[in-house]
Amino acid sequence: MGETVVVERVRRSYPAFRDRTDAGEAIERLIDPDPDPDAVVLALPRGGVPVALPLARALGTSLHPMPVRKLPLPGSPEMGFGAVTLDGTVVLNERVVVGHAVDEMTVARVAEEVRYEVERRARAYPRGFPFPDVEGRTVWLVDDGLATGYTALAAARMVFARNPRSVRLAVPVASSGAMRLLRDAVDATYCIIEQQSVPFAVAAFYRDFHDLSDDEVIEVLGR
Repeated sequence: MGETVVVERVRRSYPAFRDRTDAGEAIERLIDPDPDPDAVVLALPRGGVPVALPLARALGTSLHPMPVRKLPLPGSPEMGFGAVTLDGTVVLNERVVVGHAVDEMTVARVAEEVRYEVERRARAYPRGFPFPDVEGRTVWLVDDGLATGYTALAAARMVFARNPRSVRLAVPVASSGAMRLLRDAVDATYCIIEQQSVPFAVAAFYRDFHDLSDDEVIEVLGR
C-alpha cells in the first residue's frame, strides 16, 4: 500500500478553496517539497493545471499537461465510464459499463474518439507533446479533485509503463471511493480533504470552479 496523507475527512462538502490557484497553494504547503529540478509534474487538464503550478515552482521544475481524458457515457456525457490516455491506455469503470450495458464496440469507438481529442490537446498545449521522459524520475500527478478516480488511474498506469522512480498523486479533494481506488495504484497520495459520503462533487469545495478554456490552460503553462 502506498503512503497516504489526508488532512481532513468530512461527511459533507464545503467551499474550502477560493479557486484552483488557492487549492494549489494549499497542496504545495502540505507537501512542502525540497527542490527537485529532475522531478516531473504532470497536471490533468484542464482543471489540474493551475493546481499544479505552485508545486512545480516549489520543486523548481517544469509543468506538463498529462494527456488523459474521461470516456463519456453515450447519452449522458457528464458521466464517465472510464478514461483513455495518449498512448491508448484504457481504464474502465466496470460498474458503470455493466450498469449501462456499454458494449465492447461502443467502448472501442468512444475510446478512439477521445484519444484523438487527447492528442489534439497535447499538441496544442506547451510541453504537452511529445510526452516527457520520466524514466528514473519522481513523477507528480496533480488534479483539482477526484470524483471516481479513473482518469487519474489511467494516467498513473501510463506513467508506470515508462519506468519512473516513483509516482505521487496530489489533489485538494477526493471522494473516499477514489481514494480507495488510487491508494494502491501509486507510491504516495496527498489529499487535503476526503469526503466520506455521497453525493460528491469536486465543484462543491470551490467558490470559483469555472470551466477552464484551452487559452487559460496555455496561459498557465506559459508561466
